[in-house]
Amino acid sequence: MAAENALGFIRAIGLERGIAAPVFLIAGQQAFLREYVLDALRHRLARDGFNYRAFQVGGSGGFGPIIDELEGADLFAPKRLVACRVLKSHRGRSAEEDGGGDSDEDARSGGGADEAALAEIIERVGGATRLAVVYERDNAPAKMRRAVEKTGVVVNCPRPYDNQIAQYVEAFARTLGLKLGFDAADLLAVRHGSDLGEIANELSKAAIRCGEKGRVEASDLSERGASRVPDIFEIAECVARGSTGEALGLLDRAIQTGRDPIEILGVEIIPLVRRMLIAASLIAKRKGIGEISRALGLQPASALLTRAVDGARRMGFERLARAHRRLCELDAQFKTGMIRERDQALGAMIIELMAEP
Repeated sequence: MAAENALGFIRAIGLERGIAAPVFLIAGQQAFLREYVLDALRHRLARDGFNYRAFQVGGSGGFGPIIDELEGADLFAPKRLVACRVLKSHRGRSAEEDGGGDSDEDARSGGGADEAALAEIIERVGGATRLAVVYERDNAPAKMRRAVEKTGVVVNCPRPYDNQIAQYVEAFARTLGLKLGFDAADLLAVRHGSDLGEIANELSKAAIRCGEKGRVEASDLSERGASRVPDIFEIAECVARGSTGEALGLLDRAIQTGRDPIEILGVEIIPLVRRMLIAASLIAKRKGIGEISRALGLQPASALLTRAVDGARRMGFERLARAHRRLCELDAQFKTGMIRERDQALGAMIIELMAEP
């Protein structure tokens, strides 16, 4: 079987497709996605009567207990999902750096031989047993990947691109049995950016409130009181439509309630300007809404798309290109400590961004 990215795998689970593969190898840069994929797999197989057995391998530990579990029978749990989490500390520095080449140090420590034994037994896993191996690394060892690819599925968990956030929102909702309105998906994407953990957490809370009707609208995600989260959504909207005074007022309120200027800039403002810049470049080439929506990875009816196109038409490509370059420079200056009064610098940048050319 072939490798698959985390988004495609989560979508397949949300569509209630059968889990035919006996072995799953999970690795990648995004730690949350690694855990989410394993948890989604566990819940899906639990509905088919699989019991869960968890193991952990770290430091100089070996795979012996996992191999014993796979080779042994369990009268009380005839259907089992055996999960093995391989920590970063396992097998030493050389294996962590190269992502899986066999080294002399591995062989001397017994870790490589132990892993080779697990790779051999993988081909015999099946029937009432499923195996999930999660590596807390960017890449799993090549030997394990080759063994799993013969009969199982390798799930890659990379960091999501900006145009994939809305797709992850939809996939997370589907695994919970929820349907989302366009505004709800957009709200979560803008509110949390690439923080998939916060998105999944908010959807889990929405599932409790909206489980009976099975659909989540933007109003179901609204927070009461002086919450900082809706402010950021409104800041982005104000920037897109050029409402300078309102944007600055909302920015000031957001910072007073604890929002970090670095987060506002890097997670909210820069992605907004980047979307407008992409839209402006396509508008300059006389492309339609369909091409723009595909380039941004958004639905044609998405409010995010509408704001990006409106801002692109109002500001123009050259102005947005200069603004994006300045925002990226400001982000670097924030992170290197060159600017200490960050809230004032961000406010000045918003004024500069929306000033008439």
